[in-house]
Amino acid sequence: MVEVCGDGTFGAVGAGSHGGVFPLTFGVREGEGSWMVHATPAEAGEVVDLMVRWAGETVVVLGLETTSFLDADYSLWSPSRIAAEQKVECAVHRVGSWAAGTPGLGEEILVMRRDDLPRLLDGTWSPYQVSIVDVPARPTSAQLDDVALAVGTAEYDTPILPRLAGSRLWYSGHDDCYAAIESTDASMPARILGRLLALSARSSSAGESDRSPDTIAEPDAAAMRDLIRESAYWIGVPADPDHTDNGTAVIHLSVLPQRWRLGRKPPERIDRTATLDLRRGTWEFTPQI
Repeated sequence: MVEVCGDGTFGAVGAGSHGGVFPLTFGVREGEGSWMVHATPAEAGEVVDLMVRWAGETVVVLGLETTSFLDADYSLWSPSRIAAEQKVECAVHRVGSWAAGTPGLGEEILVMRRDDLPRLLDGTWSPYQVSIVDVPARPTSAQLDDVALAVGTAEYDTPILPRLAGSRLWYSGHDDCYAAIESTDASMPARILGRLLALSARSSSAGESDRSPDTIAEPDAAAMRDLIRESAYWIGVPADPDHTDNGTAVIHLSVLPQRWRLGRKPPERIDRTATLDLRRGTWEFTPQI
């Protein structure tokens, strides 16, 4: 079960490829012992509990930018100042100006306990850029520089974890909507797809308050693995609540030939209809012929 608030990313209007609710999109591939997922829309705070499951005891926040915390002159707060505001204890490592402008990196790196990550990303504010990696032990300054260098020089869309000995999780979020997640845990893709469906179900629920949090049942992991076996790429659009039964949430799922890009319309063909019985908390996935 996951608690979903109605003002999350799935409630964004006009951001999607057809001017409506932003579509659920999911893509996965395996490489060098890692599973890499690209997903939308997912706020960091909506998946942070899953990150904690897959990460080691120490996590490193390599980049953190937000307009949620601003000074009177509209200058951005530093990551360490944000952590202090969130009452998160962390060590601060300054990489230097060379990291400025490098995707996924900031001049300031935060090192913290894995279990403090949900307090940092508690959903009360929105980072437009955040990157996180776990490390196997309390890292030295030299090791942090090595991690920053490995991330900063990694080629786009290639596995990062094989370059970082002992790391099990990499997360990169952009606009608090686009998520790239890499893990050595083979269960990760199914869990992320299930979470996306639960988040989408909230936006397609009929007769619910737009602002009140709901506890939404996530689909069974086995059903998610079946979908992934059928296709590595999916797009989902919530059905019009006016055309669904009260007490249900319906999402139309379509197979994609490749990873979704902003501006591409969903296929007219529907391959699966995902229906959540909100009262019973049960999901049904119906093939469309």
